[in-house]
Amino acid sequence: MPGTAAEGAGQSWAVAGLDARRALQLGLACIWLLDGVLQYQPAMYAKSFGQMLAGTASGDPSVIARPITWEASLLNHHLAALNTLFATIQLLIGLGIAIRPTARLALAASIAWSVAVWWFGEGLGGVLSGGASPLNGAPGAVIIYALLAVLLWPADRAMTAPFPAARAVGAHVARALWLVLWLSLAYFAVTPASRAPGAVSGMISGMTDGEPHWLSGLMNGAASLVTGADLATSIVLAVALVVIALGVYLPAPVAKVTLLLAVVVSLLIWVLAEAFGGILAGGATDPNSGLLLVLLALAYWPAAVAGKEITP
Repeated sequence: MPGTAAEGAGQSWAVAGLDARRALQLGLACIWLLDGVLQYQPAMYAKSFGQMLAGTASGDPSVIARPITWEASLLNHHLAALNTLFATIQLLIGLGIAIRPTARLALAASIAWSVAVWWFGEGLGGVLSGGASPLNGAPGAVIIYALLAVLLWPADRAMTAPFPAARAVGAHVARALWLVLWLSLAYFAVTPASRAPGAVSGMISGMTDGEPHWLSGLMNGAASLVTGADLATSIVLAVALVVIALGVYLPAPVAKVTLLLAVVVSLLIWVLAEAFGGILAGGATDPNSGLLLVLLALAYWPAAVAGKEITP
């Protein structure tokens, strides 16, 4: 039925916005499916998996560390059953998000699962141990899954939301969540563990074991480039992260530039510091934070109604 121009613009955005958000949901679903497949790797059925989980408790307060140690011990006694359960849950979450009728339920399950894994599997991303850095996945890749699930929740607060992530929680809340995340990354970039001599170059070179020759060559080259300039590298990275954090509060044309910067920085971290999450070396449980940060940036890309960008 024909309507007013305003109604037509709203309907156009409804379709475009739904498509954008649905595409992002499907991207998140693919990452969950990848996680499930990685969890089925033979390395996950070895005792080294439990040892890896126990290692995440190092440096954490006892209230955080003790449940992690208990879980690692339980896993060692029932490794095959529990690891298969973990992998299946992640596959079901990915499939659930991909299937539209079950998307809401799967997104809710992904939030609960992400928070549990963030504690028991990542030790809160190392944020309390003093070793957190945006180069090693802080504040924990899995908590970004939960954030994406909240921002991509299938609900609409405003049909004229300035970007897809604002449709479920509103623009003010979405911007605040973005600000907190990226400012925390900027803070972790200049903590003593990140700015110490050899810290940045050491984090990069330490991820090269088992990687293909072409990737380890790139990473060793990056490590050599920042050797002796770890403090300067940390400061430059922190400044870039602060600019990214504030970018969503700027007019749409400028916000796009800062979002592109977020994508570039995230990809550099993902490739040169995280080695694609260690997927190519085997034994990785997820692609780490870089890829998720790219998906998050796309969720904040300014939307348009009837050919015009919505002004923040």
